[in-house]
Amino acid sequence: MNALENEKIKEGVILHSNQGSQFTSKYFTEYCKSKNIIQSMSRAGKPCDNSPMERFFNTLKQEFVYKEKFDSLKNFVDDFKRYVNLCYNNRRPHSYNCYRSPFEVRYNITRVKKLKVS
Repeated sequence: MNALENEKIKEGVILHSNQGSQFTSKYFTEYCKSKNIIQSMSRAGKPCDNSPMERFFNTLKQEFVYKEKFDSLKNFVDDFKRYVNLCYNNRRPHSYNCYRSPFEVRYNITRVKKLKVS
């Protein structure tokens, strides 16, 4: 919930998650209702119900988890935050977003093509 508290939540935002107990607890569901957050989660055994999150976790595993080695949980957490915040959200283009990063879409930033100078 720290991540939700640190953001300015727009009315009707959709929060995709799995059916983990942290997301289905009475405390969390009531928190979401109080902030007008719409919860979205897959039915048990139906990962396509929540395809945006399934896609994220697939990409995370392919581009980060399987390619790196971690000496400690702290190193994993630090590297994970760096990957998500610097690479995945800010630089990595997403086909769903017309090949713009989530950061560019969120802040309505248009990419500028680099010109070759002769």
